[in-house]
Amino acid sequence: MNRRQFLAAALASPVLLKAESPRVAIGRCTEYSSAVYDTLQTMFDQLGGLSGLVANKTVTIKVNLTGPPELKLEGAPVGSAQWVHWGVIGCTIALLGEAGARRIRLCESAGDTATPLAAFIARAGWDPSYFTNAAPDVELVNTNLSERYARFWVPNGGYLFPGFDLASVYEECDVFVSLTKLKQHVKAGLTLSMKNIFGMLPLTIYGTNAGIDEPGTLTTGFRGEVMHIGQRAPSKSAPQEVQPESPRDAGYRLPRVITDLCGARPIHLAILDGIETMAGGEGPWTTGLSLVKPGVLIAGLNPVSTDAVATAVMGFDPMAPGGVHPFRNVDNTMEFGEAAGLGTRNLDYIEVAGARIEDVVFPFGPLGAPTAV
Repeated sequence: MNRRQFLAAALASPVLLKAESPRVAIGRCTEYSSAVYDTLQTMFDQLGGLSGLVANKTVTIKVNLTGPPELKLEGAPVGSAQWVHWGVIGCTIALLGEAGARRIRLCESAGDTATPLAAFIARAGWDPSYFTNAAPDVELVNTNLSERYARFWVPNGGYLFPGFDLASVYEECDVFVSLTKLKQHVKAGLTLSMKNIFGMLPLTIYGTNAGIDEPGTLTTGFRGEVMHIGQRAPSKSAPQEVQPESPRDAGYRLPRVITDLCGARPIHLAILDGIETMAGGEGPWTTGLSLVKPGVLIAGLNPVSTDAVATAVMGFDPMAPGGVHPFRNVDNTMEFGEAAGLGTRNLDYIEVAGARIEDVVFPFGPLGAPTAV
């Protein structure tokens, strides 16, 4: 075949360079034991290893510790229900340290308090030194308050907000990790790696009692009045809504603001703890919940694709539109993330390493009901 014939054949049946498929690793892990470390290590190797991602870098981990530690489902430890288990957090920190991370910051908004994060997790009976000793230079940070706020702009202008003011720790990092629980959410349908970073929003700016013109000092209340139903605006010092006349409905607002956050503060590594969790909702403040043991860990370098695989493992369709379970009264966040160019939710274009989805599916069933907005 000469050059002309080759070009003609290619035009008739194009041979295009195929983009590399995002890879998501699934690991079977049925108990919180030394198996957690081994399983995570294998999964990270399946993703290409951590050293190239974190060596000599500052890593910020947004962990999911939602709700007060004293609030328990059926008396279960919070790490077996609504919080990421302390063992998964500790093993993740250790593996990041062994991969050469220079500095690791474990971050969360500590409920509606301004207390140090170490004191907050101690209320759950956890020893904060377990985390700080897991790797060199580990810091625990409550991001409800910050000495300085950094502005993060949404690349495409945003669905709901064009940008956000967040604690400076989210700017002072090279690698951002979303470490969360495999759960449902009565308002958002699912609360996975993308939804987890909703908790980055400081209550001093986006909370019930946030400052009007500038960030306040109160961390009481929650983010629902600003984000779920839009009854008040964030502090005027922060970027305001793109369209203030948009619907004041959580089903419309949550998927859009979550996607905006993921665009503004990109996630480099998503990890989901599904060894033990709860089905039906995100915390004991909702009804119709049950403790479950799916026995899986899931990790990926793209949050949309990782959440898509996690959705399938939970027995749901990541391609489902709004109005179809589990997105009962809400748009599908992954659909908006995909449209914003953050990643694919189509399982046909995602490479799954480790366990097969069909071998670890654990149907989560219907959503419970909220007891508050």
